[in-house]
Amino acid sequence: MSKGPGLFSDFGRKAKDILTKDYISEQKFSISTQSDTGVVLASTVMKKGGLSSGDVAAQYKYKNAIVDVNIDTESNISTTLTVTDVPASTKTIVSCKLPEYNSGKIEFQYFHEHGSVTTAVGLNKSPALDLSATIGTPSVAFGSEATYLVSSGSFTKYNAGVRLTKPNFCASVILADKGDALRASYLHHLDHLNRGAAVGEITRKFSTNDSTLTVGCSYTVDPRTVVKAKLNNHGNLGALLQHELKPKSFLTICGSFDTKAMEKSPKFGLALSLKP
Repeated sequence: MSKGPGLFSDFGRKAKDILTKDYISEQKFSISTQSDTGVVLASTVMKKGGLSSGDVAAQYKYKNAIVDVNIDTESNISTTLTVTDVPASTKTIVSCKLPEYNSGKIEFQYFHEHGSVTTAVGLNKSPALDLSATIGTPSVAFGSEATYLVSSGSFTKYNAGVRLTKPNFCASVILADKGDALRASYLHHLDHLNRGAAVGEITRKFSTNDSTLTVGCSYTVDPRTVVKAKLNNHGNLGALLQHELKPKSFLTICGSFDTKAMEKSPKFGLALSLKP
């Protein structure tokens, strides 16, 4: 596909990944394997508090098509079909969840070297129409998105933003929630090898006059070990250690606590993902 400005949903994603990705507060174990025919099977068990849940997922790739099926412990079945480059520089995604028969959705993405367009519509009697577009280059991009509810003839969401990407930093500003919220993020690589990065993100809710400032960092200790940390102005501190036991098999240990309420017990999370 064309290396253009990307999708609007990608704005601020690199910073968000450092602040949220792989942070967990539960115990999680997953194992996956792949057959000779290209079918990938994965099973996940998770325990949070006194509740346990799990799911079984399967993925099959054939040429430029991918089929994903997921079944959880509540007997929900989620299926997704993704087809790329038919026609060229496009991606089509069809998804549904059973027994929620009205949850079907079809999404079409088109990529160009100077822009992208995404259209998604629900497959039900009163569908919601999602539209998003970006224009620019891989370095500077402007974008917007909106959701139009056909049954009421009104917009339920519209956001707009700008993103600036350079070899050593990435910044974005997004006006969201119909103009009621502002989210700005900045990521700076600490060295030319991109082993370390520092992140700052601020969100402002105008209607409630609330602001949240979060700072974080990520550092690659060695090719197999990554550490992360984050802290916001409400006193919530989190840390993460992730080690690759062998190719594509990871052990993740997380911890978090409220620095303004030291009497509360800290939270810990543990995840083990194995791929034989």
